[in-house]
Amino acid sequence: MTKVNCLNPIADCGLSLFSDNYEMVDSMDNAEAVLVRSASMHDLDLPESLVAIARAGAGVNNIPLDKCAEQGIVVFNTPGANANGVKELVIAGLLLASRDIVGGYNWVKANAEDADIAKKVEKAKSQFAGNEVQGKKLGVIGLGAIGAKVANIAFRLGMDVYGYDPYVSVDAAWSLSRHIKHITNVEDIYRECDYITVHVPALDSTKGMINKDAFAVMKDGVKILNFSRDALVNDEDMKDALASGKVSVYVTDFPNPAIAGVEGVVTLPHLGASTAESEDNCAIMAVKQVADFMENGNIKNSVNYPACDAGVCTAAARICICHKNIPDMLTRFTGVFSKEKINISNMVSKSRGDWAYTILDVESEVDATSEAELSAVEGVVKVRVIA
Repeated sequence: MTKVNCLNPIADCGLSLFSDNYEMVDSMDNAEAVLVRSASMHDLDLPESLVAIARAGAGVNNIPLDKCAEQGIVVFNTPGANANGVKELVIAGLLLASRDIVGGYNWVKANAEDADIAKKVEKAKSQFAGNEVQGKKLGVIGLGAIGAKVANIAFRLGMDVYGYDPYVSVDAAWSLSRHIKHITNVEDIYRECDYITVHVPALDSTKGMINKDAFAVMKDGVKILNFSRDALVNDEDMKDALASGKVSVYVTDFPNPAIAGVEGVVTLPHLGASTAESEDNCAIMAVKQVADFMENGNIKNSVNYPACDAGVCTAAARICICHKNIPDMLTRFTGVFSKEKINISNMVSKSRGDWAYTILDVESEVDATSEAELSAVEGVVKVRVIA
């Protein structure tokens, strides 16, 4: 019985996909798999039994990825599962940046008791006038699942769309409209666009990328949207840019004490993936990935180990090994079975950076001695046998 712990509520439509061979437990102490949304795991003690963590969402900054890799814990996320929900909110943000909808709403609310409100509105509305998005230039930085959808719908709204992503995937490229102008230098986005929206992960190379140097290249009055990660924008530089008029509006899904309430900032309470559909999609995708890993050893959408697929396990035993990406590992693995005269019928091994993952299908049962020998190989951090 595989024990699964949920650190956050996970949609029932996902959890119901687990077979009777899975048991939901209240504690992580003896769990083999954990499902999580936003709960921070950085200060948690991860039990020896734990082999998989699935984040029901795309971002994994709440999970200690390096620590997990070193303990042989495969961390999954669900890229694209909430893409449509975030896309729709980005488009709402685009309109909030273009038309002073918030100011107009607040004016009506403040004057709701005025008997002459219908007359006064004709004079008041001019202060909330805005611009149409049609014909304007939108720069999309990051053309992943969300960025590509935003670029496509913005084009359909009549915008001139520029897209920048030096690492765009094949899947994203196929889904991208041919009308999107592919830009190879992000400064061209800064220089040309009336609106800029960022859709990249928070990495060392991207944190604070929207800063005073970037603003210096941008058009006066540019409108910035951030529905990706708080850390991508330097808050102090943003406040200076808003005060000077370099940025006219900043719409973000990540309020914090530095920018909440600042003039020109429209902050939303992290609503990007807060739709029933997104939560369901993330839950279903996370559970399917965990189940395939637990039952077949296959890895899809991991953020700390390589993708690796050996299909459905039909062998007498399948051995799954998390190990360091160093030379001669496969020779040492096969040597263990050669010594025991156990035939290997299939083998898949993939690497990613410092880490690698190997699946071995064998034609005989694997005893504790062989498992211990594999675990003792220098560079191996976790061995799991699926029988």
